[in-house]
Amino acid sequence: MNSQYALLAKDRVPSRDEWQKSIDNCGFDFQIDPELKPFEDSGYLPCKLSGKDAGFEIYYDTSPETLAQFSSIAPSASCSIEFGWGGEMIECASAMIASYSLAKDFGAIVSYEGEKPYQDLEPFLNDTNAIIEDAMK
Repeated sequence: MNSQYALLAKDRVPSRDEWQKSIDNCGFDFQIDPELKPFEDSGYLPCKLSGKDAGFEIYYDTSPETLAQFSSIAPSASCSIEFGWGGEMIECASAMIASYSLAKDFGAIVSYEGEKPYQDLEPFLNDTNAIIEDAMK
């Protein structure tokens, strides 16, 4: 399984509706499950990308042990949101969209597999759009 992490302040984690509004404002044709309850839900989160079934696994974590793993890249983070997916590009695209909007509008630092995070939103957006294009083939 692939994992991408959004690291942010716990009080900046958006509600489902705030998150969806952010995604919409970013221009993505992507819908998060309307039943999402942040911090309560975990596991597979169904979504729609351009009308197609999509989604990813989601896990919220505020434990000091998890946050310590990311202290060098996000020292002030008090929450980790993990996005997991298998080999399907539509799942990868879903995770990229969801994490991009968290970076853009909620101050998240985003890292794939704990690697060095994006330093600027433009390359993150370019990568996200390229993955969406690949997923829609």
